[in-house]
Amino acid sequence: MPAKLSDRLSASRRRRFVGRTAEQTLFESALAALGKAEQSVQIVYVFGPGGVGKTTLLNEFTGVCEEARIPAIFIDARNIEPAADSFLEALGLALGSPPSGSPLSLIAERATPHVILIDTYEILAPLDNWLRETFLPQLPENVLMVMAGREPPSPAWRADPGWQSLVRIIPLRNLSPDESRAYLAKQNIPPEQHQAVLNFTHGHPLALSLVADVFAQRPEALPSFQPESAPDIVKTLLERLVQKLPGPAHRAALEACALVRLTTESLLAEMLGVPDANELFEWLRGLSFVEFAPLGLFPHDLAREALVADVRWRNPDWYAEQHRRARNYYNRRIQQSTGYDQQRHLFDLIFLHRDNSMVRPFLEWQASGSAPTSAGEGEISSLVEIVAQHEGAESARLAERWFKSQPRNVLVFRDSNGRPDGLLGMVALHQAGPDELAADPATDAAWRHLQKHAPLRPGEAALYFRFWMARETYQAVSPVQSLIFVTAVRYYLTTPGLVFTFFPNADPDFWQPMFSYADVNRILEVDFEVGGRRYGVYGHNWRAMPSSSWLALMAEREIGLAPQSAPATPASDSVVVLSEPGFAAAVQDALRDYTRSDVLQSNPLLQSRLVIERAGVSTGRKERAAILQGLLKKTAETLQNSPRESKFYRALHHTYLQPAPTQEQAAELLDLPFSTFRRHLKSGVERVIELLWQQELQGLS
Repeated sequence: MPAKLSDRLSASRRRRFVGRTAEQTLFESALAALGKAEQSVQIVYVFGPGGVGKTTLLNEFTGVCEEARIPAIFIDARNIEPAADSFLEALGLALGSPPSGSPLSLIAERATPHVILIDTYEILAPLDNWLRETFLPQLPENVLMVMAGREPPSPAWRADPGWQSLVRIIPLRNLSPDESRAYLAKQNIPPEQHQAVLNFTHGHPLALSLVADVFAQRPEALPSFQPESAPDIVKTLLERLVQKLPGPAHRAALEACALVRLTTESLLAEMLGVPDANELFEWLRGLSFVEFAPLGLFPHDLAREALVADVRWRNPDWYAEQHRRARNYYNRRIQQSTGYDQQRHLFDLIFLHRDNSMVRPFLEWQASGSAPTSAGEGEISSLVEIVAQHEGAESARLAERWFKSQPRNVLVFRDSNGRPDGLLGMVALHQAGPDELAADPATDAAWRHLQKHAPLRPGEAALYFRFWMARETYQAVSPVQSLIFVTAVRYYLTTPGLVFTFFPNADPDFWQPMFSYADVNRILEVDFEVGGRRYGVYGHNWRAMPSSSWLALMAEREIGLAPQSAPATPASDSVVVLSEPGFAAAVQDALRDYTRSDVLQSNPLLQSRLVIERAGVSTGRKERAAILQGLLKKTAETLQNSPRESKFYRALHHTYLQPAPTQEQAAELLDLPFSTFRRHLKSGVERVIELLWQQELQGLS
């Protein structure tokens, strides 16, 4: 049998893998102990910021499993819904379990060690309790779980004495200088460039891989990297990559990939206006910062932000044209699909509005879960309880009446256990009787408004999104709320004869920017009161502005904000996650330059968590340097509290804080032999590094 492309990709990635020795050692020892009496590790939890190499490390773990002939199951949480059924289905599919079978039973029956690796674990946050309390305890002891995400494990993992002894937590940081050099050597970067690249990237894995991409495009044009460019590592590297691309078609393909949620070959062909985009699609797939999922390609989020900001600022006309082509593609797909596929394309369409500052705060952009389902006969009471919890008994009584009167218009959004996590209870006003409408202050006011301003004709419809809420967060911004809005848009576009829609809000002022953007306007005469609580109502007249015109308006507003004078830099780009050796070297440099504020402004610690948390990302480098000086001084002074360490402080004080002209003179001031002075100074520097490193890891309390 010929080798699979996936095998070649895996082998190529492993050849380029460097470093992470401690992480590999921990994983290999846990692997070797699987199913044995001395086994103490059941879960390895890796966390770190975007671009630090979590996925790369999990791929390496998978390769280690293959060499050890231990089955490894890799699940990327971006490809599944955060629901128990979806997780078990993905696990069963990877195991080759029949659709009706249980993956847990299959693992137990095989009686051989297994490793389950979950990437992008932060997306499964709604499943965290279920995984910890239900799923994981059912696993055999010979199964090792590896989870990787951006956030550290929830406090519940650390609070449980049982899990404390079974979980090993790995905070992943930048590569060390030696590891970075090894990576650059494997990428054939000239050795004379290594130090400059390290000064620029500080060992950030994504930045290092982008350097390699720049070099791979045009080796002769590798730029000279300057440390003063460090605050915008990813953005600057992407700009250089774009400048060195093989041709304009490649630039256009890269920009198209950044603008849309997921890139498929057919979408790319439409956005580029070419009959066949296979070559460009495969080129995108080979870039280090572009990942692929079952439904398409997507760039790393840091890369996406930088690329979109650049093209919008540099070429707003092309930015608008790319949006138009993607929008046309999605509109066709929405008309041609139903159910989950239709909802997915709607979310793709709405994603195009992501760069608009009027929309961004009001949607959770990960909210791409399954389509809602109609409420079951036995669920009405639980849905009414959710309404009662947030709106009171009188509102719950009205909800129960409508839910029973129009049960097909009650949609349920479900959590990981299949229970209602949110609801959308619509009222088809055109299907309700006069007594039903009059019994609810909301529908009574809406019907009167319709009779006065837009009376319905036979075959026409009016929808009232009467009850909408998440079980826990009510009408606040949340994944459930975002899916409710996507579902509402679906009804806007697909309801035959739709004339009017109404949307009530418990906090109408909060939602005003979002609804106004969507041309859903406040109708004061339709506001109503239930249970002593006032609700504001927004509405849209689809007869006055039909869906085709509305989509055209949304297209204008999608890109309608004036272009920025310069590309925006994501806040996360401003934080450098130094490795421990890199951090230690930066502290030593900072101590040496303590009295030279101008030089201190180029120290990478100014972009570390240590300083950023105290200064903020928008603070200038001069202010950050002053904050770093204060941290160094304060940390060194804490050594005076210990009789054993106070001598270390004196050596630091006369060398760095208020330095003598030479170290020899500093030793004389302290009446110490020079060798003893040097020993005290070395111990003092090491102690300051240790104290600051703990602050870097733990953050502000």
